Amino acid sequence: MRKKFLAVFIFTLSFLWINQASIFANDEQEASTSVYVIPVENEVERGLVAFLDRSIKEAEEEFADQIVFEINSPGGRVDSAGDIATLISSTDIPTAAYIVNEALSAGSYIALQADEIYFKPGATMGASGVITGDGNAASKKAQSAWIAAMTSAAEKNGRDPLYAQAMADPSIDLPEYRAGEGEFLTLRAQEALEVEYAEGIASDRQELFEKMEITNPTVTETNPTFSENLARFITNPVVVPILLSIASIGLIVELYSPGFGVAGGMGVAALFLFFYGHLVAGLAGYESLVLMLAGIVLIVLEIFLPSGILGIVGGGAILGAMLTSGADMGHMAFSIGIALLVAMILAIILFKKIDTDKGIFRHIVLKDQTSTEKGYISNVNRMELIGKEGTALTYLRPSGTAVFDEERLDVVSEGSFIAQGSIIKIVKVEGSRLVVREVKKED
Repeated sequence: MRKKFLAVFIFTLSFLWINQASIFANDEQEASTSVYVIPVENEVERGLVAFLDRSIKEAEEEFADQIVFEINSPGGRVDSAGDIATLISSTDIPTAAYIVNEALSAGSYIALQADEIYFKPGATMGASGVITGDGNAASKKAQSAWIAAMTSAAEKNGRDPLYAQAMADPSIDLPEYRAGEGEFLTLRAQEALEVEYAEGIASDRQELFEKMEITNPTVTETNPTFSENLARFITNPVVVPILLSIASIGLIVELYSPGFGVAGGMGVAALFLFFYGHLVAGLAGYESLVLMLAGIVLIVLEIFLPSGILGIVGGGAILGAMLTSGADMGHMAFSIGIALLVAMILAIILFKKIDTDKGIFRHIVLKDQTSTEKGYISNVNRMELIGKEGTALTYLRPSGTAVFDEERLDVVSEGSFIAQGSIIKIVKVEGSRLVVREVKKED
């Protein structure tokens, strides 16, 4: 009896211990907060949009509790910033912007989309004026639209829109924050805290999570893949015309070279990188890639089967694929224009100005000629046929066939029609061309 009682007692204790351990483990699991940290670094462009799209979707699929955008950006494209704002606004996961260095221009607009904003000591936010690609102020229409977007972003999360407007509009005078008339507002960390554009200042992630009241965080940090980094580099507005210039130079040089060699390979590789980067960034569709490949194939065929038509159609296909691959067709047309201009200038330098007798190009430029002095003969010299008479085997209109001393030859008249069976005489030999004249019968 005592043994049975002891066994029941031990079983009960074991059950209670296992149950308590399970409850404790569940409590620990419930106390853990899943935090996704997504870096927003460098210039704001289409490649960054693709990366953030993937990262936010990954956080949603993993049922993350919080997303923190670590921002260090000097700004960039307004349209790309708008796409990023849509991504942040569309997610149901709470978001926070942690400005680790600077959030300027389009970077400040992205920060304003987050539910909360935190600064690292020394970080800044603002200077959000809109400028064009050549560094000049944008049109009044574009500036007005941008100021309205900054205002809406501030109001969305209950922030005073005046400071967002001052970041984008230099006519707003806020001298207490070094933003006199004609200057864009840039807030430091403490100033952002004062005007309630920041929920707190944190020197590192641990302090950030404490201020956000996140206990036991499980941090997952996303990073751009090699393809995404390559896409961000290739789609940079400065890199695009350079890449297209390399492609056009390579293909133009190849047209002057026999067969297909290094120059053509360089041009094709540059085009492939251009379309690959824009495909990864989500700018180019597969239809653009197919159009580009078709254009390259036609140009290669033009090299081996010269006709002119294949080259023109192929070049048009590639240009069409380029224009449809850019986020801004105007900028893409400008980049293509630069590439063609550079290619033309370098083509003139390569083929007109470089001394092929003394320069480095003497090693790669073929200067041998198949001249008669060197023993080369393009065709058989038939000067001995001049004066010979024969019979036209066909009508000469003006070309046809005749026989001379039982030798059948292709001939051409001086321009007049000669009937079949007429007696003719060879009056001129021009290379392989035999010119004949009808011999009139004397009465």
